[in-house]
Amino acid sequence: MPIAYRFTSSLASRNVTETPIFLLLGLTDDPELQPIIFCLFLTVYLITLLGNLLIILAVVSDSHLHNPMYFFLSHLSFTDICFSTCTIPKMLENIRSQKQSITYVGCMTQTFFVMIFTSLENCLLGIMAYDRYVAICHPLRYTVIMNQPRCTLLIALSLLASVSNSGLHALMALRLCFPLKVLVPHFFCELAQLLKLSCSDSFINTLLIYLVAGTFAAIPFSGIIFSYTQIVSSVLRMPSAQGKQKAFSTCGSHLSIVSLFYGTAFGVYISSTVMESSRTSAIPSVMYIVVPQLMNPFIYSLRNKDVKGAVRGLLSRMNCFAKNQSFEVDVFLQMIWIHQQLICLQ
Repeated sequence: MPIAYRFTSSLASRNVTETPIFLLLGLTDDPELQPIIFCLFLTVYLITLLGNLLIILAVVSDSHLHNPMYFFLSHLSFTDICFSTCTIPKMLENIRSQKQSITYVGCMTQTFFVMIFTSLENCLLGIMAYDRYVAICHPLRYTVIMNQPRCTLLIALSLLASVSNSGLHALMALRLCFPLKVLVPHFFCELAQLLKLSCSDSFINTLLIYLVAGTFAAIPFSGIIFSYTQIVSSVLRMPSAQGKQKAFSTCGSHLSIVSLFYGTAFGVYISSTVMESSRTSAIPSVMYIVVPQLMNPFIYSLRNKDVKGAVRGLLSRMNCFAKNQSFEVDVFLQMIWIHQQLICLQ
């Protein structure tokens, strides 16, 4: 029987803490595949950062995008950046250093933040669906219903609910006992895997995942289903074919992201119930942790003319700024050279 993580005490000495060591086994042990995986995930991470950062900067810099739809989109992009940063950098560090270890505190912290940003993305997708429902079904009252204070309140409530949900699971995970050496068949500390590797009874934790997390995920998803049911019903009653096309085009990007997020999440859930606690169960999680965050900027920038125009304008301004800076540097260097020549003549 493995030695569990425990606290021991004696009258003659102070409390001694035996902290378990977690080893993230990653996707493979093959040394030939490690450089390929490192380059692939580094490229994916950089593209995710750049793409979502461009979306945020485009929304902030372009006054045409200062409306609730793009306000929520910028927060979704920020969530995607944080989501990817919670997992991929640690994986890249382990591959580069040829070490698989992560501390107990680091593992619990990673689990906590992964759950926060998973929950927050879930909430944001539900809010964005409600925003599209108000815009299409109640266009005359859109600016009244989706005003700035209400949009900010929705973001704040989503963050509060996400932190509360994640905090509950994290606190319950702290009561679990683990062996002194925990082999995690994954590239990050996933709560479901930690429950399987625990030495103590995790029935309450598992029950909480199904009840609390299930309910938490079901509310935004039900809101999405309701919103799009009303949207489709409203669009079908429109007399103009052009109006129908415009209405559906504004929802196309959001529907694509919703399908990608919930489709991969459902795939991970099915694979985790079918597969054993082995490294093969980590492969579907790549689709859930990496792919939606990578594809979101492309989906919105390719399908949305306003975002494409804002990104082009932002890149153009950045290019002009870089040229101006280069010109100013050249002028400054020339002035220094002239100044040196004058000194020499004196």
